[in-house]
Amino acid sequence: MDDDLFFAGAAAHAQRIRDGEISSRRLTDALLDRIVDRDRSLNAFTVVLHEQVRAEADARDAAQAAGDDLGPLHGVAVALKEEIDVAGQVTTFGGRANTRPAVEDSWLVRRLRSAGAVVIGKTAMPEFGQWPFTESAAHGLTRNPWDTSRSTGGSSGGSAAAVAAGLVPAAIGGDGGGSIRIPSACCGLFGLKPQRGRVSSAPHAHLWWALGTAGPLTRTVRDSALVYDVIRGAAPGDRFRAADPTSSFSAAVTAPARRLRIGWSAKAVSIGVRPAAEHVEAVRETAALLEQLGHQVEEVDPGYPDPTAAFLPQFFGGVRAEADTVQHRDRLERRTRETLRLGSWVRPAVVEWAIRQGEKVAAKANRVFDRYDLLLTPTIAHRPPKVGVLDGAGTVEAAMRSLPMVAYTALWNVTGNPAASVPAGFASDGLPLAVQLVGRPHDETTIITVAAQLESARPWADARPGAR
Repeated sequence: MDDDLFFAGAAAHAQRIRDGEISSRRLTDALLDRIVDRDRSLNAFTVVLHEQVRAEADARDAAQAAGDDLGPLHGVAVALKEEIDVAGQVTTFGGRANTRPAVEDSWLVRRLRSAGAVVIGKTAMPEFGQWPFTESAAHGLTRNPWDTSRSTGGSSGGSAAAVAAGLVPAAIGGDGGGSIRIPSACCGLFGLKPQRGRVSSAPHAHLWWALGTAGPLTRTVRDSALVYDVIRGAAPGDRFRAADPTSSFSAAVTAPARRLRIGWSAKAVSIGVRPAAEHVEAVRETAALLEQLGHQVEEVDPGYPDPTAAFLPQFFGGVRAEADTVQHRDRLERRTRETLRLGSWVRPAVVEWAIRQGEKVAAKANRVFDRYDLLLTPTIAHRPPKVGVLDGAGTVEAAMRSLPMVAYTALWNVTGNPAASVPAGFASDGLPLAVQLVGRPHDETTIITVAAQLESARPWADARPGAR
């Protein structure tokens, strides 16, 4: 099968299946063969559902032959991060402590299946998504397709590696401190963290309280918008709900250009973190390109508030909430047990206090949007490190090693704002560069429109590991 098809993306796969150029079963078989062949060097997948996904693909083909209405993701293979419930599969959260299979699909997975998608497997993450590196005692090291000696970032690193290597056209991740944006930056993908409450976490009450949300990692802005239009929305009982968007996300991809005010800054939120020179240059070059595209662009001091007091209790409380759902706490990683001990002071009242503190942080952080429609920053501070970042590290040391990866991202989890990592070429080490676009609360569509303009002016989707 033509290698180009593996990198064509979700929208192209859906169109080719719908047009009868290829069946869902044939494409699924080809992807399964590719996973068997390529994933040995990457370790992106923890579970590949060979027989189940073949049966799903056959059912999609039968529905098409019968003339049934076809969903927007009809026949398209999608991978899911290990923290997402799939009926009959253990939700491992990246570790060994859970052994009970999920009784039913999560709300998000039901939305994907109702749109015609087929679930091909589950992807690697660090235990409970604690770290921006996809490394765990249970599943080992997940490696970057651009350079297998380097990290994919995390915590949705398995999803990022699978999409970047053309093993699957789209994969779902989760973002509680940057975990969609960071691996997207490391692997050359588009990764949008949506507004808090845009995608339901049901049946789970929350994903790290007010910090987390789920969403796709894709090769293109169009694919991300397509998947979001399928999965966005609230479920009964959701604590957080996003305001309705002004248009569909897919419509935002091709929305007419309008002159926006865009502020840029290379200043990190985390004190003491200095960005790599190539990351600063990527921001400057993107700012210049946005100006060429007709936008008003200027350097700004965002006046970042310190999000630590709001973030840490929700981090500790989120890890504990997920750890409380597993059957075998004695099988948790040593470092996770240390995290739970260090966070033992975080009781429910403390978490609620932290959520209220987050609202105060949001009020201060969003002052930059009194003047600007978007904020442009680096996504990560340093280049993707060598794999094995977490080797020998306890919780405190792991947190220190993580700081350069979350220095630009975690604030926007505290505030709830939408933010996206956008590819920005390649660095001297041969790995991708990225910048971050942050939008006003509830305004993913402006991010999508501008990201699509950047993609058109500076195409990135044709770049692939091994082809440069």
